[in-house]
Amino acid sequence: MNSPATPKARSELAASPGWLSPARWRRRRNALPASGRIGLALVLFWALLALLGPWVIPHPPGAVVSTTVFAPMSLRFPLGTDYLGRDMLSRILIGARYTVGLALAAAVAASATGTVLGLLAAISGRWVDELLSRLLDALICIPSMIFALIMVAVFGSSLPILLLTAALGYVAGAFRIARSLAVNLSVSDYVEAARVRGEGRLHIACVEILPNMVHPMLADFGLRFMFIVLMLSGLSFLGLGVQPPAADLGSLIRENLSGLGDGAAAVLLPAIAVATLTIGVNLLIDGLADHGRPEGGGGKA
Repeated sequence: MNSPATPKARSELAASPGWLSPARWRRRRNALPASGRIGLALVLFWALLALLGPWVIPHPPGAVVSTTVFAPMSLRFPLGTDYLGRDMLSRILIGARYTVGLALAAAVAASATGTVLGLLAAISGRWVDELLSRLLDALICIPSMIFALIMVAVFGSSLPILLLTAALGYVAGAFRIARSLAVNLSVSDYVEAARVRGEGRLHIACVEILPNMVHPMLADFGLRFMFIVLMLSGLSFLGLGVQPPAADLGSLIRENLSGLGDGAAAVLLPAIAVATLTIGVNLLIDGLADHGRPEGGGGKA
């Protein structure tokens, strides 16, 4: 029996699809299809705006800087002004920070919790699996927007409540994906070999199963992020999301609706921002999914 410490085994391990080496990630990035690269560029663009927005805004986001409402684009106001005469460029840069930040935090919480619970259900006894599955099945039966409206009606609208609502609303879907992957992987030959060696459940879950779930769960994480962006924007459009004086992209659409008839940039640009963010995430996910398919059609015997 060959030792896994031999140079040949190490080279096979480094070349295996589950080995997350920096060189392999660079090859994956460079081999993205054109649509995936466009999606990556859009995602990085909005991520940078969310990070750098507070330091590059030309005017305070809440300050009335013009006596002309819905002013057209100009050198002084590159994206025009809103219904009160505030600079739209500054408002969008700050709004992107709320939209991206809240959605990212909620998606991370939902995906991480769902993955942990899915692994727990897959490696534990039947009663733990049944208990977790039935509880989360009950949660997933409630449409996410209805669940969000109930949470806001009961607890009010605040950033922590919005974060908790978005995470709870999408944790059940992440759990179902993670559990399905973990259950399928738990009957694989290498997992059975680990059980024969006497490895514990924690080792099997973290070392044998979890690394092989990373790519599908990252794709699912992207979907969760996109859905949460749309949900939070919808809540803000209804006046139940981020509250004044703060504003996310959905709030900017709602508060400038009176300019829609005139085609004001103040209402069109936040809508375009939400669209480009979600389209970018979708293109990136599709590109990663296409590139993540097995190469050469072969696998290890």
